Amino acid sequence: MDLTLEHNDIREYLKPSELLDFDTNEALRATADWLKDGTDSEIELVKKSFEYVRDQIDHSADINGHIVTCKASEVLREKQGICYAKAHLLAALLRYMEIPTGFCYQKLILDDEMAPYLIIHGLNAVYLKEMDKWIRLDARGNKPGVNAQFSIYEEKLAFKVRKDKGEIDIPIIFSCPDRNVVNTLLKYYKVEEPFSNLPTELA
Repeated sequence: MDLTLEHNDIREYLKPSELLDFDTNEALRATADWLKDGTDSEIELVKKSFEYVRDQIDHSADINGHIVTCKASEVLREKQGICYAKAHLLAALLRYMEIPTGFCYQKLILDDEMAPYLIIHGLNAVYLKEMDKWIRLDARGNKPGVNAQFSIYEEKLAFKVRKDKGEIDIPIIFSCPDRNVVNTLLKYYKVEEPFSNLPTELA
């Protein structure tokens, strides 16, 4: 899929923020430094970081999690988050390592049987300098029926967009998390609450 940058200035995809708080949180920086240790290339580092967030940070719904996380440092501390929150953590880790990282979204049916309506799903786009290309990565977390992988040439995301059901890819790489997404994460405390109120549109 052809992706479009929200900003042409690559520095917009390297900035810290209140949510991507690697500039103020030592645990985030220490985790990124640990991931860098013994890593020989940028591509290997992106793969290692993606797999860490995908596999070592639980998707809250998969574990009946106890808290809604949003800020990257919260996701790292609690070792859990829903898709948006895990994307915040991966972006913070990679931006600290000076690897441009943005946010992408899809509109997907929440559940074909129980909740057959479209909601926003969040993932990342990462710039690979040595290949001069952006790739999308989905660190949501694998489970039966979900098998997202690091892939340079062919996207292997958590979910395939089913256009016949009205699902769509939003082809923009945003520099900041969407405000509707963030508001949803900040509004609720118990994990089950946002799943009845997931955003259906970007801000």
